[in-house]
Amino acid sequence: MSDRVPQPVERQLPTEESRDLIALVRDIVQREIAPRAAEEEDAGRFPREIFSLLSESGLLGLPYDSEYGGGDQPYEVYLQVLEELAAARLTVGLGVSVHSLSCHALAGYGAKEQQSEHLPAMLGGGLLGAYCLSEPASGSDAASLRTKAVRDGDDWVVNGTKAWITHGGVADFYTVMARTGQEGARGITAFLVPGDAPGLSAGAPEKKMGMKGSPTAVVNFDGVRIPDTRRIGEEGQGFSIALSALDSGRLGIAACAVGVAQAALDEAVSYATGRQQFGRPIADFQGLRFMLADMATRIEAGRALYLAAARRRDAGLPFSQQAAMAKLFCTDAAMSVTTDAVQVLGGYGYTQDFPVERLMREAKVLQIVEGTNQIQRMVIARHLAGPESR
Repeated sequence: MSDRVPQPVERQLPTEESRDLIALVRDIVQREIAPRAAEEEDAGRFPREIFSLLSESGLLGLPYDSEYGGGDQPYEVYLQVLEELAAARLTVGLGVSVHSLSCHALAGYGAKEQQSEHLPAMLGGGLLGAYCLSEPASGSDAASLRTKAVRDGDDWVVNGTKAWITHGGVADFYTVMARTGQEGARGITAFLVPGDAPGLSAGAPEKKMGMKGSPTAVVNFDGVRIPDTRRIGEEGQGFSIALSALDSGRLGIAACAVGVAQAALDEAVSYATGRQQFGRPIADFQGLRFMLADMATRIEAGRALYLAAARRRDAGLPFSQQAAMAKLFCTDAAMSVTTDAVQVLGGYGYTQDFPVERLMREAKVLQIVEGTNQIQRMVIARHLAGPESR
């Protein structure tokens, strides 16, 4: 095999602080995450201690206000941190993205008193979050959710089931969308639910194709009583809050996808430059060289697309369409690149002795989470041509 060590991605970062931040992330990756990633994924072990370390290092609240323990970092920087983490282990990169998603409602729509009370622990106090929108019968059609919250004095009583919840059963808090009024999008309200609330329970983690170290579970709400002080935003505002969070979350998924693809390309290049056939490295053969070139081009295009969308967000410009485009393109690119990486390694690529088979399995889920890629196409088309005729 080749002794070639993949070179870190050369990043264009806006400040010296952001360059130091990426250096910190790379140090944590090399010392704490990458050496155990394959073993722990194979064992299905959730690395809670890594998330505690990231919180202590100020990496779980990067895009949020420092007044409440965040990092004051633009999305342009935050997403590149996610890419670095996901390249080492998707369970960690996507976990940070989901945690940021679960903080979005309170940070963007909560009252000052709520933010002061809860955000410091959420952003830098070691807590880990989960985001509860999908249900067993409402995935892509999220506005038809059935989990109900009924007013009882100064409290709300929540009953229902959420499905496909990342960090389900291990999260310290859940941002929950529940129906408080009429059918459809206008009857949904957002709540911040503590993970130890009486009546809240999680099912056994799903047995997944990839990301085995990241627990994905059904979360049940059986008479969970939540004070009105934990309602986020106005009654009936929950669905618009959810969509706002997903716009940002889709950029996180795009960055994670580029990280997975970059890791696969690095493995493919390392193997191709070291593997000898017919008396020379297989990287000398044009067919394989062209494959590597196409893989690298998809990655660079995806990175440019998610960064362009992030810069729109940072500038206060509309970015929903661009977020959908980035999620669509980057996750499709990750699936293509990881599949090609397996092909470059041939039979070895199909074994667990090399990480590319794991990366290919992990890439698949990125085409599904936070809106399938078919939904992304619908979002993009709606921006271009307006809502569909009925």
